[in-house]
Amino acid sequence: MKNMPAVEITNLTKDYEVGFWRKRKVRALDDLSLSIDEGQIFGFLGANGAGKTTTLKLLMRLIFPTSGAARILGHDIGDVRMHRRIGYLPENPYFYDYLTARELLEYCAELFGFPAAARRKRAADLLARVNLDERRWDTQLRKFSKGMLQRVGLAQSLVNDPEIVFLDEPMSGLDPVGRREVRDLIASLRDEGKTVFMCSHILSDIEVLCDRVAILKRGRLAQEGYLDELRQRPDDPNQMEVLATGADLGTLKQFLPTGQITPTPRGLRIEIAAENEIEDVIAALRKAGGKVVSVQPIKQSLEELFLGD
Repeated sequence: MKNMPAVEITNLTKDYEVGFWRKRKVRALDDLSLSIDEGQIFGFLGANGAGKTTTLKLLMRLIFPTSGAARILGHDIGDVRMHRRIGYLPENPYFYDYLTARELLEYCAELFGFPAAARRKRAADLLARVNLDERRWDTQLRKFSKGMLQRVGLAQSLVNDPEIVFLDEPMSGLDPVGRREVRDLIASLRDEGKTVFMCSHILSDIEVLCDRVAILKRGRLAQEGYLDELRQRPDDPNQMEVLATGADLGTLKQFLPTGQITPTPRGLRIEIAAENEIEDVIAALRKAGGKVVSVQPIKQSLEELFLGD
């Protein structure tokens, strides 16, 4: 029996009214349909204004759709009981800033019915898990940097040990060390069997973490699927790339007139039409005094997918 999708979105559409005297409708999200399996990290990509945050706000019922429907963990998004099983980190988390980090997490734990001792333990465990300096646990949030608030926001999204976590730009405001720590934390959620729905425009984080991705452009779904499948070149999926060193460009072209050869900082990049041409490349490199460093299929980068029409 096939597992139930963790998130199922069907023809979700959102229009906003803008203007003062003469109001007009602007479509922020246009007929979006997605299905996200349990236990995956799903990357939701798009430029600023593409509709990523609108989608998350619709799923969280912070705003309401013009048309369409969505289900989370088998429940309609209007069923508030489902909220006990999910976590959410907004793009710009804001908390009552006279609370300390520890007080905020204990307060959130109390909302989920944790008894006093369990609240204190849960708050301490989560603050340690997001690598917030223990010396700052009892500092008021108004004295925190954006990156520190981001860590606290991530911790509060995990207070109830959710089955699915919705993260809107979770790396925002973090330095390179912080980004690496948060990436490791998100990967550990998958290892625990949780589902992560992550909005981002940082392509490197998506490539490292995500099982499947969807690319949103101007409110419409442009691409969706597993990364390896999306990065296959539809025009010529058999193309290969050979990286070589030690050979002079001019000399190599004499022995290999057909391949496209490009100098790079790491060596000569040789593009060939198919795998059966590799032996010709190796023979030409030997004659030119070079050697093969690597051979791999040529795939589209995530950036090419992101920027493509």
